[in-house]
Amino acid sequence: MGFCRICGRESKLISSYLGVCVSCLRTRWEEAVPLVIEAHRRSRDSIGLPPTIPCNGVQCGICGNSCRVAEGRLGYCGIITNINGRLKPKTGSYDAVPGQAYYDPHPTNCVADWVCPGATGRGYPRYAIKPGVERGYYNIAVFYGSCNFNCLFCQNWEYRLMAAKGKPLLSVRDIVDMINHRTTCICFFGGDPGPNAIHALKASREALGKAEEIGLRILRICWETNGLWNPNLLDKAVELSIETGGIVKIDIKAWSPEVYKALTGNDGRLVLKNVERVADKFNERPEVPLLVASTLLVPGYVDEYEVEGIAKFLAELNPEIPYRLLAFHPHYLFKDLPPTSRSHAYKAYEVAKKAGLKNVSIGNPWLLGSYY
Repeated sequence: MGFCRICGRESKLISSYLGVCVSCLRTRWEEAVPLVIEAHRRSRDSIGLPPTIPCNGVQCGICGNSCRVAEGRLGYCGIITNINGRLKPKTGSYDAVPGQAYYDPHPTNCVADWVCPGATGRGYPRYAIKPGVERGYYNIAVFYGSCNFNCLFCQNWEYRLMAAKGKPLLSVRDIVDMINHRTTCICFFGGDPGPNAIHALKASREALGKAEEIGLRILRICWETNGLWNPNLLDKAVELSIETGGIVKIDIKAWSPEVYKALTGNDGRLVLKNVERVADKFNERPEVPLLVASTLLVPGYVDEYEVEGIAKFLAELNPEIPYRLLAFHPHYLFKDLPPTSRSHAYKAYEVAKKAGLKNVSIGNPWLLGSYY
């Protein structure tokens, strides 16, 4: 049972770690700010990552945080450092960063699986090997060990340890060497590909070169991201996806800037601008949706109000944008919250449809239950 340190309300839908209810985040933000900042500081201090976005030093333009990194210090992602006034990965090269890659067989548990060529054959023959599920073929899953968000509910929180330790190392060559006649897509996720954009873009181009050399007809380049990219680098990633039949999957965490900030450490404003940026190119390739948006239904925080705001925003951009609502499982610092209830998920689904979106899906339905 969580307790709100502002209004005093108790509920199992209040995170005891955060200590603020969603109502107070929206209506009493000035009182909530110190508690939010302290929660994020505690989570990062324990691992040795910068507690806040650095703002005094050389500016980094790789991701949307635009950190200013002081001499000998790290950027918010934990992998970019300032050495003698020059920014570089603490590994010493953009060709090798903390991360790992592995083969993931189709059909895989992809956020976009219900519209993905690998799981449906959508876009065949130009963008898929088969008219149906690409059984017997693989996605190369590239998991980056760093992120420019600090989600308190993170489902892949182990990336933080990889960022702090600077290992295991994943080189561009490691990814390229995995390309064979059974690999039909690469998905960059993590952590997040945003702060690793230089590495990811180079790996993508070299992988496509390898595919051409060996006569591999299909190699889709996909991204699963929080959307906090440098817009210019995001454009390059989007072009690779357009050309190859890949999908840009952006997870929109919330609608209210206050809730966004409390959950992730970022207010989400640039994320929404980047979603608009990708949506502008949505109609350039009708065979396979270029953009798929998703939202994790965090109990007590990402409610129908948050989903309605996101869904209306997406519908105004293009009602054809697929939107996936993901079931939450207690993890990391939000372990005391319950999993998403079935009623929560289906109310959110109806809200999203009513907002005008034509293609809404519930992901991870096996996690749903009668929890609240």
